[in-house]
Amino acid sequence: MRDQMSSFDIARMALDIDALKGARCRKMYQPHYEQVVLRLNPKGKANCDLVIVRGQRVYFSQRDRPMPTQPPQFAMLLRKHLSNARLLGASQIGFDRILRLEFDTKDGRRDVIVEMFRNGNVILLDQDGVIIQPLTHVKYETRTIKRGEPYVAPPEPMDPRTLSETQFHSVLKKSDRDLVHTLAGKMSLGSAYAQALCSLSGLNPSQPASEVDSAKRLHQGFQQWVKQIDGEGAIALVDQSFDVPSNPLELDALMQAHCTEVGPVNISSETHTVEFESLSHAIDAWKGSHDASALARRQAEKIAEVTAPGQTDSEDAKLARRENQQVAAIDKLTKKGGKQQDIGKSIQEHWAHVESLLNQVNASVEESGWEATRTAIKDIDWIVSANPSERTIQAKLPDEQGVPGIEITLHLDQTVHQNAQFYFAKGRKDKQRAEGAKAALEETQKRQKKVEKQRAKDEAAGRVTLAKRNKKFWFEGYRWTLMSSGQLLIGGRDAKGNDRIVKKHLSSTDLYFHADLHGAPSCALKMREGFEIDTTPNPLLPEGVSSLRTTQALDFESHPDEVLADAAQMAVCWSRAWASGGRAATAFHAAQGQVSKTTESGESLGRGAFVVRGNRHWYKDIQMEMTLGLVAINGVPLPLVGTHAVVTQFCERWIRMTPGTQKKEQVATQIAKATGLRQDDVLSALPPGNLTLGENRGIFD
Repeated sequence: MRDQMSSFDIARMALDIDALKGARCRKMYQPHYEQVVLRLNPKGKANCDLVIVRGQRVYFSQRDRPMPTQPPQFAMLLRKHLSNARLLGASQIGFDRILRLEFDTKDGRRDVIVEMFRNGNVILLDQDGVIIQPLTHVKYETRTIKRGEPYVAPPEPMDPRTLSETQFHSVLKKSDRDLVHTLAGKMSLGSAYAQALCSLSGLNPSQPASEVDSAKRLHQGFQQWVKQIDGEGAIALVDQSFDVPSNPLELDALMQAHCTEVGPVNISSETHTVEFESLSHAIDAWKGSHDASALARRQAEKIAEVTAPGQTDSEDAKLARRENQQVAAIDKLTKKGGKQQDIGKSIQEHWAHVESLLNQVNASVEESGWEATRTAIKDIDWIVSANPSERTIQAKLPDEQGVPGIEITLHLDQTVHQNAQFYFAKGRKDKQRAEGAKAALEETQKRQKKVEKQRAKDEAAGRVTLAKRNKKFWFEGYRWTLMSSGQLLIGGRDAKGNDRIVKKHLSSTDLYFHADLHGAPSCALKMREGFEIDTTPNPLLPEGVSSLRTTQALDFESHPDEVLADAAQMAVCWSRAWASGGRAATAFHAAQGQVSKTTESGESLGRGAFVVRGNRHWYKDIQMEMTLGLVAINGVPLPLVGTHAVVTQFCERWIRMTPGTQKKEQVATQIAKATGLRQDDVLSALPPGNLTLGENRGIFD
């Protein structure tokens, strides 16, 4: 397999996928532009992901793989057509590296074509074989892959599985290449399998294929492989032997370090091997960890495109594009200007020829009119066409051999000299535009140097870089923090937010927190939702920025006691107690079932207000203090506010805050400039009132 799957690998995967006939296609994802994931639900079995890495591999995996919160357009289109579709089967087109997946949907049959050659492609077809949408539009010499076009597979290569020994030998005899290239190319084996078959048969791969006396050993060896393809299991070739560990993470590390090839058959007797129960298991152990981090890589790429703090688009990326466009424009204009002036010189060199054409056409128009002239010039090799409205002709000048060569436009109302000057003027204008583009290019390059200098300063200062975000995390619409256990705590910013938290986000397993003050935010401590350490952090984050990942599967049966006091402290700090300048306050928590909008007869509640009935758990003398740290959530740098113990647990860079006299807008500006965070993000995280900054660790350093 190596970088791309072979026809042998595709043949095995077609059988493995076809074995899941009847499975439902539940979800479709695209964590990276190079990767499409179809989540299948086989009857009576656990869900499995069919991972398609464009142009490289396709296999089953059951790894936990983060997915984008906002699916790309291609994933959305797949969901529209394939949601809950039933898998009818899978097949290989001939012996080519193409898979066809057939689905039965509510709108009829849909096919997904997976092309694994060149850069690869994933193509969705309707029941008539017309392309609904390809992952990538592309045009080849014999076919076009774009929406609305009928799908045409490339010419089928020879299928060596159908060849008898005599036919096998006949192909070799007719070849004008050496043995290994004949097997790899004409018989579609690929270089690795071709080399292995030569070795298995004891033949010199460099000898001319036509000189092979007998194809018996080659044919027998190949048929042995065909039987293995139709079987089960897979072989991984490794550069050193090792005991297969029971821990999948340890196996991943060993495979990534030592694996050189995987496949459904053993193509080498000289290297160490590791056996797997299926080809998918082998590929997953080798490449699965890399593929599962596709979303993190995509987020890292987005962040890498952005340089200066606070920008929503990449200035250096824009400048790089502008530079490329300007270089291309300069080259194009220079060549075009030179060509125009060369035409002007050619007109002068062929003065008599041009003058003769002008005189003949003018005389014909004057005597017979344009219609007759246009008919007559069809028989003249030197004139291509005529345009009566502009009074021009498309004519040809003689080349070095005196035959019709370059095509030019001649104006009938102008002399030969004037026609030549027309091209000289066009050439001068293009060259002047090229000079203007050169001046603009110099300005672009100067700007690039400034941006690179600023980038170096930002990196030295530890400022984060920000990627453009189409959508914020859902919890950013509220005040939010996390507990030492990783649990998420959210609080309303206003009465409307309080209503949404209780009605939409407070589930039966969550706890309700509230400061003992009128108008304080309603807060929900989530049982299952929160954050965990990101095992594949963005490598482009500066030093000291911790990486966390959102999760909805925290393993708690009840809320840990140690987090309750921290949640109560944040409920108080988010209330008006902070703005009042107090040093301590009181809060309580209650179960979800105790919180109600129902009042006693004759009473009413305004928006954001609730009634809490039953016993409450009180927290008194809570200190008015919080800490702001720097963290990356799913690769996105964000400010994290929380209790000092929690923030210092997760963040290396932080600063303490207490109620004070400094306006929070000024503080937000200072922190944004020092860290590279967006000012709006910092401002929304700060407490509701003036404050004083305290102990600093890596924020302003």
